[in-house]
Amino acid sequence: MGRFLAIVIALVALALAINAYQRNNQKAAEPAAEAPLVDPKTESTTEKPPAQAASAVQEPAEKPDAKVETKPEAKVEAPAESESIKLAEADLLGGIPGEGDLTVEQIETWLADAKNQVALKPELPLGLAAGAAAIQGIDANPLTRPKIELGRQLYFDTRLSSDNTISCASCHDPEFGFAKNTRFGVGVRGQEGGRNSPVAYNRILSGKQFWDGRAESLEAQAVGPIANAIEMANTHEACVKSIGEIPGYQKQFEAVFEDGLNIDNVGKAIASFERTLVTGPAPWDYYQELKNFERAYAADLEDLEALKEDEEELYNEYMQLKKMSDEHPITAAAIRGGELFFSDKSGCTACHVGANFSDELYHNLGVGMDAEKPDVGRFEQTKDDKDMGAFKTPTVRNVAMSAPYMHDGSQQTLEEVIEWYAKGGHPNPHLSEKVKKLDLSDQDKADLVAFMKEGLTGSFPKIERGRLPK
Repeated sequence: MGRFLAIVIALVALALAINAYQRNNQKAAEPAAEAPLVDPKTESTTEKPPAQAASAVQEPAEKPDAKVETKPEAKVEAPAESESIKLAEADLLGGIPGEGDLTVEQIETWLADAKNQVALKPELPLGLAAGAAAIQGIDANPLTRPKIELGRQLYFDTRLSSDNTISCASCHDPEFGFAKNTRFGVGVRGQEGGRNSPVAYNRILSGKQFWDGRAESLEAQAVGPIANAIEMANTHEACVKSIGEIPGYQKQFEAVFEDGLNIDNVGKAIASFERTLVTGPAPWDYYQELKNFERAYAADLEDLEALKEDEEELYNEYMQLKKMSDEHPITAAAIRGGELFFSDKSGCTACHVGANFSDELYHNLGVGMDAEKPDVGRFEQTKDDKDMGAFKTPTVRNVAMSAPYMHDGSQQTLEEVIEWYAKGGHPNPHLSEKVKKLDLSDQDKADLVAFMKEGLTGSFPKIERGRLPK
């Protein structure tokens, strides 16, 4: 009897084990349910949110909730292919082909072009190319033709402002060297700001933005004026809402960005456009390129006929450099000014260094420090005494096109700027140690001005100002 009972118990146990094994196998074959997430703020469980594209822009003070809900036909934010393209030479800013207002049909046709499905690897032109390692922002915000074109439209669109009168170009106008010929920036209802409009070009080599560096990125800078009470006097929320009501913009934002229209992506688009605003080679660049070659191959160049016969490739390279230099001539005064600019005598390169002639740092030059309430500049951001009255070093490339000068627009001409430096700025407790009185003759001063006016003025890319969606 005992043996029989033991057998029965063993059989029952075996059956239960087989049944459990079968249930486990069935469960394993089923898709696993996702565990709910815990909201760290409320400690309550929530459904898992959809994945969002990472933003390079800091969270704005006003969080937009307007968002286009239409489904895109194609995404071009993260193309699998890439194309190298030389900025300042490529036709990136000519707008979508056609005339008049942009239609949804024109936009759709252009977006469907295969070339718009690739990411762009920017190459800088002669002169700026030496600073290629300093390119900023494209890893977080890759360049594509549709994103650049969308940014172009937004840059010139006054509908970003509260009263439809002010665009980015109102203060950073291509006609005035992407700055403005007024002492201070002018916003809605003719309101004046307290600082001169900085240039918007060569920002691909620039990190922090504005005279005081208060914007961490070009993306953040691009959306700052929208909510500024003096400039566009809008809110980010209202701006996104008004843009979202324009079908052509709806189509583009949904095609270009995984998460469609929001203020971060407005900033990404405008920043992408601005990163393509680079200066073309200036006469000084061609002159230096030729001189560097002549120094490197001095012995070979003594007999050009022999060089042509023995090393034709080297000969052709030299002749091409001579041709380009001849086509972009530089005066003797500008050459003397360039040599003086890079000398200890002028001290210019204490701050104006690198391919873009800017150290990207902040210095007190004494400008405006004799005012009753001087602008404290970078100090407002850092609260560090060394930054009192300090402002970011601007580029001197194409500087002849963007008068007036200094952060407060107080210097009307480059001649005045040179005089300011020659006298050692305006004395104050926070004056930069790099600002000292200069022993410059009248000829020296004239040569420095010639260098900046003639030697450092290159071309800008051709840009379509119109062709906006309605």
